[in-house]
Amino acid sequence: MAVPPPDPGEILRALRSRVAALEAHRPVPADEAALALGVPALDRVLGGGLMLGALHEIVPAAAFDLAAAAGMALALAAHALRTVRRFARREVLWIQPDLAGFEAGRLYGPGLEALGLPLLRLIDLRVASERDGAFAMEEALQCRALAVVVGEFFDDRALDLVALRRLSLAAATGGGLGLVLRHRADALASPAATRLEIAAAPSRPDAFGGLGRPTVLLSVVRNRHGPTGRWLLSWDHHEHVFVEAPSLAVAVPAVDRPDSWDDAKVGRRAG
Repeated sequence: MAVPPPDPGEILRALRSRVAALEAHRPVPADEAALALGVPALDRVLGGGLMLGALHEIVPAAAFDLAAAAGMALALAAHALRTVRRFARREVLWIQPDLAGFEAGRLYGPGLEALGLPLLRLIDLRVASERDGAFAMEEALQCRALAVVVGEFFDDRALDLVALRRLSLAAATGGGLGLVLRHRADALASPAATRLEIAAAPSRPDAFGGLGRPTVLLSVVRNRHGPTGRWLLSWDHHEHVFVEAPSLAVAVPAVDRPDSWDDAKVGRRAG
């Protein structure tokens, strides 16, 4: 009985998996295996920082925190370009499907410059669908001309477990920083190395009473390399570094509340 010839597609997939595995074990300088954020306690929890050659998820704590989550992704990209030596000549790619753009708006050039991300180092790719975005991100993560690849997704259906595993494998091949910016935080299982939940936070005014540094409450809600935790971070857009922000004072609850006030009931309604 004749043996059927091997499927070329299966052979190609096997070769790609083998090459990706070899690339993933290529030695990387110890000081460039992770993107240190500059906050010692946070970097310790992350095992030295956000692992390079890996996929990370950024999600908003609530719908109105999406702008803060997007700002965090942009700040991480600017920080990576400045601090990782092998990224000195690489670019940042932002992939945005049309639906995500309609819901959240497009990137704003002057705002990016003010944040510390030069427009000359950014490629803004717009695609028709979420599946196109996942495909483009997989291909881009394997490109060693890119330092950071950010994929923005409104609809999680394009990011099933198989797609996320392919993205993780592609990130290991390229050696850059892969960031999945989700519009919603209700995603389930994921092979991503970390999931960072971002909430907007108030910042202290500057010395002249003007706007202070952008500040967020960052929660490490999933971490394959250590524990979780929560930090209040500010972004210094001049030095391109993160700093731990002091907590602002919170007003003391009123003691003359009505007897009908019930914290538990309020909590249930707020949830």
